[in-house]
Amino acid sequence: MPLIPTLTTPRLILRSYTLADFDAYAAMWSEPGVVRFIGGAPLSREVAWARFLRQFGLWHHLGFGGFVVEDRASGVLIGEVGFHDLRRAIVPSLEGTMETGWVLVGAAQGKGLAEEAVRVALGWADTHHAGTRITCMIQSEHAASLHVAGKLGFVPFADTLYNGNEVTLLERPRPSGAG
Repeated sequence: MPLIPTLTTPRLILRSYTLADFDAYAAMWSEPGVVRFIGGAPLSREVAWARFLRQFGLWHHLGFGGFVVEDRASGVLIGEVGFHDLRRAIVPSLEGTMETGWVLVGAAQGKGLAEEAVRVALGWADTHHAGTRITCMIQSEHAASLHVAGKLGFVPFADTLYNGNEVTLLERPRPSGAG
């Protein structure tokens, strides 16, 4: 399995998951405000566990995956950001791309932390996966995430349906010199 890097920003540490993170991770995914635009229903502990474990498989097989987002000052898990390729049944397809995702606990939202975390993760991707298309999928009514995506350079390329929800598919053009 590739070494999962540790990335830092002035306020955050992005790092590998540990078993000690699971209770905070499950609590995050059970918050109704967190999942409102990500499936719409809080995750059970069992479903959160499967989601937690898939991160290790992504890193092992694809060389990328998610990062725990930890508050540098407190050491508390406040979210996750990263990349996946989930083989979604969606048209147009996102297979073969690094689909970018981010989620923060409710108390951490609205403070610029998502942009800060995703920006450092994208910098890592630009260095280690140059040439791979970077995408994201955001529920069309999720104005806050669409705003963050725009600030990070993502541009819409399609509107479609996924699991009965209207979503916008976005991609991020690679910086000059990358791929």
